[in-house]
Amino acid sequence: MTTRRKTHSVKVGSLFIGGEAPITVQSMTKTPTHDIDATLLQIYDLQQAGCDIVRCAVPDDRAAEALGEIRINIQIPLVADIHFNAKYAMMALEQGVDKLRLNPGNLKDERKIADIVAAAKERSVPIRIGVNAGSLDSRIRERFGGVCPEAMVASAQEEVELLERLDFHDIVISLKASDVLMCVKAYELAAAKFEYPLHIGITEAGLTMPGTVKSSIGLGHLLMQGIGDTMRVSLTTDPVEEIKVGYEILSALDIRKRGMAIISCPSCGRCDIDVVPLASLIQERLAGRETPMTVAVMGCEVNGPGEARAADVGLAGGAGVGLIFSQGKIVRKVKTEEMLDAFMEVLDEEEAKKKAESVEV
Repeated sequence: MTTRRKTHSVKVGSLFIGGEAPITVQSMTKTPTHDIDATLLQIYDLQQAGCDIVRCAVPDDRAAEALGEIRINIQIPLVADIHFNAKYAMMALEQGVDKLRLNPGNLKDERKIADIVAAAKERSVPIRIGVNAGSLDSRIRERFGGVCPEAMVASAQEEVELLERLDFHDIVISLKASDVLMCVKAYELAAAKFEYPLHIGITEAGLTMPGTVKSSIGLGHLLMQGIGDTMRVSLTTDPVEEIKVGYEILSALDIRKRGMAIISCPSCGRCDIDVVPLASLIQERLAGRETPMTVAVMGCEVNGPGEARAADVGLAGGAGVGLIFSQGKIVRKVKTEEMLDAFMEVLDEEEAKKKAESVEV
C-alpha cells in the first residue's frame, strides 16, 4: 500500500485537505457564475456525483456578487477562482467563500495580495497558490529559459514565501500543466520542497477519452508515490464526468471507493454470451448507487468464475446458463434469458446487507 506524503492540514469549510484527511475530489462549474440558477443546478448534479469541493470562476463583479447566494444554497465548500483583479478576491471573501484560488502569474501586486491575505486570515479562509504553465510570470520564464517544472515550482515558492512573510500558513499548492510529464515532474519537485497540501491535476486535459487517459496516467503516477491531497480531473465535457473519472482513479488504486466498481471482460471469441450489452445494462442500473461494492460481469470459463468469485457479486455466463456469485459462492444457476434479473436480485440483497452492516458499525 502506498504511503501518503505527510503535509499540514488545511480546513476548507466543513472538511480538511492534507494531514490524515481523505483525498478529496473537486470540480469546477462551467456555467456563467452570475447565472445563479444554472450554477446551482450544476453544483447539485456535482454533489450527487460525490464532488467534495466546487470552484466557480470570478471574472467580474456580477460573478463575485453571486457567490453569497450560491454558497448558502449548497452543501459542499465553495472556492472562488481569481485571476488578474484583486478586488474580486476581496468581494468573494465578503460573500463567504470557503477558499480562494490565486494565480501568481496573473495577480502580482504584493500590496493587494497582502490585503487579500489579511482578509482571508481574519475569516480563516485558506488560499490555493494555483500555478499554471500557461500563465507563468514572464520574469520567471526568462529566468529559466521558458516554461519547465523548475520554473513552475519557483513561481509557487515565491508566492509561498510572500504569504509566510505575512504570517499566513493555510496554504494549498497546485502546479498544473497540460503536458503530463512536465506536470508530474513539477509536483514531484514540489512534494520534496513544501509541506503544504498539494492539489493535483492535469489542466486542459482535453475531451473525455484523451483527457481521461492523460489524467489517469499523470494523477495515477503521483498518487502511487503518495503525492496529492485533493484532485481535479479537467475534462472538456460535463463536470460530473470529472468526478466520475476522479473516483475511478482513486478506486483503481484502492485509495478511496465510492459506488459500485464493475469488472467486465473485454469479450472475445470464447464468449458464449454477448457481454457488451449485458455489462452496459448493468452499469445503467447501478448508476447513482453509492454503496462501495465490486461487481463482476464475465463471459467465459477462462477467467469468468475466478473474477466472479473475487467480487462482492458476480455473473459468469456460459452456454445457455449463468452462474450468479455472492461473496465467492454460487448462489444461483439460471437460464441466459434470466441472468440479468437474477443478478440484480442478488445484488440488491447484498447491497442491503452492506448498508445494514454500515449502520450497525
